[in-house]
Amino acid sequence: MKITDSCIDCLISRVALECRLVGADPQVTRQTMESCRDLLFSLKDQPLTHPQIASRIHLHAYQLLSTTDPFRELKAQGNAEAIRVCREVRPTFSTFRDFVLASVIGNIFDYGVRGHIVTDDFSSFFRQEFEKGLAVDDTDRILPLTQRVVYLSDNCGEIVFDRLLIQYLKSRGAHVTLAVKALPALNDATLDDAQMLGLDRIVDCLTTNGTIPEIGLSPEEAPPELKSALSHCTLVIAKGMANFESLFERSELPPVAYLMAAKCQPVAQEAGVPVGAKIAMLRE
Repeated sequence: MKITDSCIDCLISRVALECRLVGADPQVTRQTMESCRDLLFSLKDQPLTHPQIASRIHLHAYQLLSTTDPFRELKAQGNAEAIRVCREVRPTFSTFRDFVLASVIGNIFDYGVRGHIVTDDFSSFFRQEFEKGLAVDDTDRILPLTQRVVYLSDNCGEIVFDRLLIQYLKSRGAHVTLAVKALPALNDATLDDAQMLGLDRIVDCLTTNGTIPEIGLSPEEAPPELKSALSHCTLVIAKGMANFESLFERSELPPVAYLMAAKCQPVAQEAGVPVGAKIAMLRE
């Protein structure tokens, strides 16, 4: 997906959030936002997807702010809250659809979207959203494709629920390659986060999406291990909007299951759902 005018406003608002998270003073904040805005307008007409442009903007902001991970504390809080909620709700899950839905609800742990609020009472929120179910539910078509899975992760907090889904897949004999982010970008999960949750001991292969802070996936830039997994898998599970934006228009991939909450208008429109809809959408 290409960048839109609303994407530009959203992206600049995330730079402002990054400035606040590191406690930047007004002058540094102004200089950072102006520099990022200039870079954004120099990139927006290039043949790049929105996630590719956004990744470059965030990296530029981090460099100007002399930080490598402004979301570190929010990520830790998200994981801790998700672990607590998982302990409460895990006994109620039994079907593939249950685990997929939990993983999609976990996608709401997202600080990368303007106007999207991460609730302070995730336990009650989770139960309410679980009752609502999925707006697009292709789980019956997705499950038979899960022999060899490449799982593209998204956010911290969310990855705790991904772990439950991955454990379910492994219990059915699936071979799972999990790709996390190579370096910190927004509140996305990295190798450190995955290892802290023990995912390196659950999956068959734990790898990254590249060598730079990339919020989506550029298959051409993927490390050899991930390229090989993509060429041999029966299904890609793509979590979150950035992976959707990166891959939705590509036709050369294996079947892709997009698991996400559509938290902004451009993505919701592309997916054909209302803003806020939770989807498990298969593209073959």
